[in-house]
Amino acid sequence: MALGWLVVVWNLLWGDINWANVVGGLLVGGAVLLFFPLPAVSFGGRLRVRGMLVFAARFAVELVSASLHVARIAVQPGYRPRGAIIAVQLRVPTDLNLALTAEAVSLVPGTLILEVDRDSGTLYLHVLDTHGPADLDVARERTRTVERRIVRAVGSAAELRRVETDQSERGIRP
Repeated sequence: MALGWLVVVWNLLWGDINWANVVGGLLVGGAVLLFFPLPAVSFGGRLRVRGMLVFAARFAVELVSASLHVARIAVQPGYRPRGAIIAVQLRVPTDLNLALTAEAVSLVPGTLILEVDRDSGTLYLHVLDTHGPADLDVARERTRTVERRIVRAVGSAAELRRVETDQSERGIRP
């Protein structure tokens, strides 16, 4: 499957689909997969339609809200937003959860993933327009909320218990 996508990308880069590009793509793609193997991503969860719908709806709302906020900052004369870099340790540090949470967070305007520490399950984010420690706590909690929604959509029962237990211990609403 990965080889097929690499061949497609190779042909798109050359801008022409012909036999030479297909064979070249197969050779280059095969070499890439041989010398730079991708780690296996295991999926021990299950797809939950309700969780996926909730995630998609909330993501769309956050996307629009953050876009309007960034647009307001961009056109406000004389306003100089302050940014901050924060670390957010995820409760479910699997590769799949790290990747999905990082992608969802970075797609929302005003946040950008700078680094992912795979060993500790920590995301390092740049957050736009912060005014104090309370804004940093809000950004951390927003990231953990995205993680919780993703786990509710595609996580295993054990992962779901982990995020729900942590949420109830802290007295936080969903």
